Amino acid sequence: MARFFNTNAFRLAALYFALFAGSVLALFAFFYLSTAGFIETQIEQTVGAEIRGLQEQYEQLGAAGLVALVRERSLNERVDNMIYVMTDPFLHEIAGNLSAWPRTITPVKSGWITFPFDVHTRNGTVVHTALGTQLIVGGDRLLVARDLRDATVFRQHVLSTIAWAALISLALGIIGGLLMTRQMLRRVESVANTTRHIIHGDLAQRIPLTGSGDEFDQLGTNLNAMLDQIERLMAGMRQVADNIAHDLRTPLSRLRSRLEVTLLERPNTTRYAEVLTETIAEADQLLGTFNALLSIAEAEAGSRRDTATVVDLAEIARNVAELYEPVADDKGLTLTIGTPDSLPVRGDRHLLSQAIANLLDNALKYTPSGSVSLSVSRDDGTARIEVVDTGPGIPPDRRDVVFDRFVRLEGSRSTPGNGLGLSLVRAVAILHGGNVRLADNAPGLKAIFSLPAVQAETPRASDARPAA
Repeated sequence: MARFFNTNAFRLAALYFALFAGSVLALFAFFYLSTAGFIETQIEQTVGAEIRGLQEQYEQLGAAGLVALVRERSLNERVDNMIYVMTDPFLHEIAGNLSAWPRTITPVKSGWITFPFDVHTRNGTVVHTALGTQLIVGGDRLLVARDLRDATVFRQHVLSTIAWAALISLALGIIGGLLMTRQMLRRVESVANTTRHIIHGDLAQRIPLTGSGDEFDQLGTNLNAMLDQIERLMAGMRQVADNIAHDLRTPLSRLRSRLEVTLLERPNTTRYAEVLTETIAEADQLLGTFNALLSIAEAEAGSRRDTATVVDLAEIARNVAELYEPVADDKGLTLTIGTPDSLPVRGDRHLLSQAIANLLDNALKYTPSGSVSLSVSRDDGTARIEVVDTGPGIPPDRRDVVFDRFVRLEGSRSTPGNGLGLSLVRAVAILHGGNVRLADNAPGLKAIFSLPAVQAETPRASDARPAA
């Protein structure tokens, strides 16, 4: 219970309950005062109208006529609880239904008084209170009042009703506040329990949703999406660790074995030079793998986003293509380049060059014969780089997987490479606000790299030229 009362949900519910209780009490108080004031106003209007009527009768009939009228109205039971008493200047009773002029008179406001009087019943004498006003007529005194018993009873009934209504409203407010607090705590506890399981290593746990679409469901949906992403990243890290162990352990073991065998052999300067050359080549491959990993991490972290400038994507593509023309010639492939004169984009020249180079390198590496083409174009404000080859292609169900780190479709891994090229391409595309995807070329594969261009006019395309 102590934890329950110390929660923010309870404090929030208590605050709303206080506002609700204050509003209810203020409303009931206004209703009571308005009702009581209305009753007193009605009594004053009734008594005022009666005394004005008696004054008019006095002016028409004189003192004798007024006395007769007062006696007539005072006969038998009082009508509408009206009280009449008329006395001479010495307070001797002349007429009325009150035995004597009241001894205790309390002024309440200008011209109005209240006084107690006795009412005789079968059970004894009861003291009532009356509200009235007095009039001087020819030296005589006339008091007209009305019994406040009915008004008092009605006021007490209203007050009792309001009190019960207030208690019921407050009780319902307390119950509603506790239920609301408990409901909020139940939703929060479900989140806390889920995170507790996740902290202890159960990454498959997800926050339960009620399907109501409320704020907690929206929060749970976002947290579940975040947990899905974290689980994917953790799985990716495990996969990366396994791939690193496979891709780096083998060359390191081979490098160590080569050096160990060389030390056991008869000293030979020529042999030492060959081993050192091979060792340097192995070390360069390892450094290339680590540099690729660092480039991917740097691109994914967005550390170069602030240094982006306007560069010419067409020029970058042409420069990269020129570097790979000899590779295409060596394999007997035709490398075709199609670019506009200029296509400005905002980005990092080095990373864009790496991305285009990786796409070209993959296309040339996995195309045994035929051609590879590199084209740059603009489409509705988007700069597009397309690398198309005539190789075996990639199955549709594997086209997303190949962008993960160290993923290579070759089980034997006989083709040179470390499986990081497309991972870097995707990271560079995301860094520049674009995307990369793979499509069919029938036969072959088409890689489409897109990113925002910086100007609206369509550049003039130059004729495609064969590189070899």
